[in-house]
Amino acid sequence: MTVMDRVEGATSPRTGEADWARALTSGWAILIGILIVAAVARFYQIRLPLVDAFSWREASSAMMAQNFRDGSWNIFFPEVDWTGPGPSYQGREFQLFGYVVALLSVPFGWHDWLGRLVAGLFGLLTVFSLHRLVALIWDEVHAHLTALAYALMPGAIMIDSSFIPDPAMLALVTLGIWLFVRYWVTGTAYLLPLAAAAFTLGALAKLPGLAAGLVVAYLTAIWIWRGEWQRAKTVLLFGGGALVLVFGYYAWAVYLGNSYPPYHVAGSGYIWDDGVWRLIEARFYLGSARDTAIWWFYGYPLLLLMAVGLFSPYPDASGGRDPALRFVPLVWLVAGGMLYLAAAREINNNPWNFHFLHVPLAIFAGRGMLLLATFERGSIRTPAALTRLGIIVALVLAASTLPLVRVMKQPIAENAKLMGDRLAAFRKAGDLSIVVSPDVGDPLAIYYSRGRGWVFPQGGGNTDWSVFLKDDATAIAQLEELRRQGADWFAVAKNAQDGQDRIFMKHHAGVIAHLNATARLVEDTDKYMIYKLRRD
Repeated sequence: MTVMDRVEGATSPRTGEADWARALTSGWAILIGILIVAAVARFYQIRLPLVDAFSWREASSAMMAQNFRDGSWNIFFPEVDWTGPGPSYQGREFQLFGYVVALLSVPFGWHDWLGRLVAGLFGLLTVFSLHRLVALIWDEVHAHLTALAYALMPGAIMIDSSFIPDPAMLALVTLGIWLFVRYWVTGTAYLLPLAAAAFTLGALAKLPGLAAGLVVAYLTAIWIWRGEWQRAKTVLLFGGGALVLVFGYYAWAVYLGNSYPPYHVAGSGYIWDDGVWRLIEARFYLGSARDTAIWWFYGYPLLLLMAVGLFSPYPDASGGRDPALRFVPLVWLVAGGMLYLAAAREINNNPWNFHFLHVPLAIFAGRGMLLLATFERGSIRTPAALTRLGIIVALVLAASTLPLVRVMKQPIAENAKLMGDRLAAFRKAGDLSIVVSPDVGDPLAIYYSRGRGWVFPQGGGNTDWSVFLKDDATAIAQLEELRRQGADWFAVAKNAQDGQDRIFMKHHAGVIAHLNATARLVEDTDKYMIYKLRRD
């Protein structure tokens, strides 16, 4: 051994390379383990029919994907089946998610689990991109714990395993932000167009993803403040191109939705529709958001971890990291807050829209895990810290992940599926059905009937289609109008109720009496009734 080998801290190049390789392998091994955990959580019930808490949105997403496969492959004309014989084009997000499902269904056949598979794969991409993003802005330990928090987060699991486009949005936006931060740190030229492409596709996949552009604006402003004008100009050029594509597509979506009956453009309840005073009177819908957070998406353990991470000092810049990067999670959270204020009613009515916030919330939950495991003293690798971390993870699993996912995955729309399956057995090709699902307005029964028809009361436009019509006379008039338009079947779930908790069988007993007098009761079970409508 030489003198240099004995000097404290001296390391031979070969030993240094071995240590670096071991550290890298260990870090990747941990990430792979977290990805496996995330995959198990998201694919565990992959064959569950679309009968869970998100059945309404899943049914529409599945219809649009299936119509690409069975109808036109034109991605700019998404079409649902619940507005009559068609065409039923609607103003929707860019159908990247549904198109991928449709393409996969060509070799594999049509299966509900294909949608859950694609969603789960996008969820795994989010885990990976989030891990690499946090490793850049903070460090590897925070990256591991952030990815673990996201992998175990009930809301993220539920959304990432549902037949809806939100997982594609978050995965691509997170990938885009990670690639942009890498570009910001390294200056590697090819990363910027890749980041712009991923981010643009994410915002097209669902518009709320555009709000993450605040992170790009923040880091670009740092460059401008530091006088790095040329780099900032390049980002602004790519950003401008992205905005043109996103706003161009959504302008088309609005036009399309306003050009075909029932003149439906997805999304409502924005501040420019309701006004500020309605938002204030509703107390910003914080009661609904609180209930979603506690009983569905996070639970008390994760909420505590998020609070600890959010309100504690952020980690110091280390390893040569730029101090400005420390605040990226906070900027993303602020973007989520702005999004919430702009669309509070829409987000609470359709809680999968909270998915945008799951990136910063997972980061702060991961930070909370580290703080509570180490008390900011020493390494996470000590036996005591690892023991505390194990207890934290066990509590998250026992009090958040397992019970809340179980609640959201309950087959609450099972009666709608059963009703749809029976309609599929009864109906002939071209028959149209009117359906009243357990959750009024849910088109799931039409989806499983493998045909077209209407939800009842009719949906679309500015109508509140989650509420029954005011009286039997109005409902019968609408029923008869749909009969004149070609309706062949009427099916109602016996537990159907509206947004005001009124039961259809009681509120519209007169409609049932009218059907008994003018239609043929084909099947009457303890779950639903199916009538064959007579033509005049």
